[in-house]
Amino acid sequence: MEEKMLTLEKFEEASEVVKQVTLETKLVYSDYLSQATGNKVYLKPENMQFTGAYKVRGAYYKSSTLTEEEKAKGVITASAGNHAQGVAYAAKCNNMKATIVMPTTTPLMKVNRTKSFGAEVVLFGDVYDEACAHAYELAKEHGYTFIHPFDDLTVATGQGTIAMEIVKELPLVDYILVPIGGGGLATGVSTLAKLLNPKIKVIGVEPAGAACMKASIKAGKVTTLHKVNTIADGTAVKTPGSKIFPYIQKNLDDIITVEDEELIVAFLDMVENHKMIVENSGLLSVAALKHLDVLDKKIVSILSGGNMDVITMSSVVQQGLIFRDRIFTVSVLLPDKPGELCKVSGVIAEESGNVIKLEHNQFVSTNRSAAVELRITVEAFGTDHKEEIMKRLEKEGYLPKIVRTLI
Repeated sequence: MEEKMLTLEKFEEASEVVKQVTLETKLVYSDYLSQATGNKVYLKPENMQFTGAYKVRGAYYKSSTLTEEEKAKGVITASAGNHAQGVAYAAKCNNMKATIVMPTTTPLMKVNRTKSFGAEVVLFGDVYDEACAHAYELAKEHGYTFIHPFDDLTVATGQGTIAMEIVKELPLVDYILVPIGGGGLATGVSTLAKLLNPKIKVIGVEPAGAACMKASIKAGKVTTLHKVNTIADGTAVKTPGSKIFPYIQKNLDDIITVEDEELIVAFLDMVENHKMIVENSGLLSVAALKHLDVLDKKIVSILSGGNMDVITMSSVVQQGLIFRDRIFTVSVLLPDKPGELCKVSGVIAEESGNVIKLEHNQFVSTNRSAAVELRITVEAFGTDHKEEIMKRLEKEGYLPKIVRTLI
């Protein structure tokens, strides 16, 4: 069955099928990103899907191709993220039993969200690989159909329906940027894009700490990384799919890697300029924009998902403000006598800085009357404003030093 996938006919079929479960995610033109890059940048907001990610496309299309016997037995997968919810929702829509094996370390919010779609959740193993191996065992034992997160040509065909929607809405698109984890989304999007218009450039984007596809392309074969380390957990994959790899080799024009710090800044940009929550993996295609050496091109960045817990969100916002110099911590030395704290805060206030935290250390020197340390966390408008505050503190004789710390 799978060898018949990834054809124009099957993509057209899948496009009609997935409409039953997907929300319309029309392109969003970004003035901010367009001005920043010198291109016409559009966002494909798959983070706005009912399950919070594009994954429901492949899962639902795969489910639609199953025989009645297979549907009666049910489906199974292993996932701690968006694929789990996609399969669970697809199964619910098809009145099928779904079993989702998740690592025991999966956040309770994701477990409960998956259960809310009617799936049976089995917690097993400390990492994904252990959960996946157990899922295969359960599939064999009960006759379930295993729906792989990415290494499945039918699933990839369903994911590729995104490209159909992009080209219909923006026929003259020049570039499509697509996040890569295992490669299923990139396979579907790049293959269909080339079928529709070979001139479209499709660029894959990976986190620098988990660039398994780039390593595989370079080696000319599927390659396993020794380790992955990235905040983009949805694309933290050691080994890309072997079934989909030939399609990536043929249809993907290039792969860009981005650092985690770039994702943090991109998150802040999306929240402030587009009022959208996009998870770190979904931001890969936004962070990659500045790595494209092109001008006046029509570019679509696929925002693959928006499922992020509030604790992570809070941490990313905090880090983003620090990277943008909108929050910084400065250390000054001052005599331990009444009125000195007031003087320092007065200087910062005169420069329109907003003090949000103070730490007073009397034991930085054995001579307290000569010097105590004051650490001041300040809210500023950006780098230029930060420098103005620092220069003023220096002018007043406080010898300020930037301290790398969390707020």
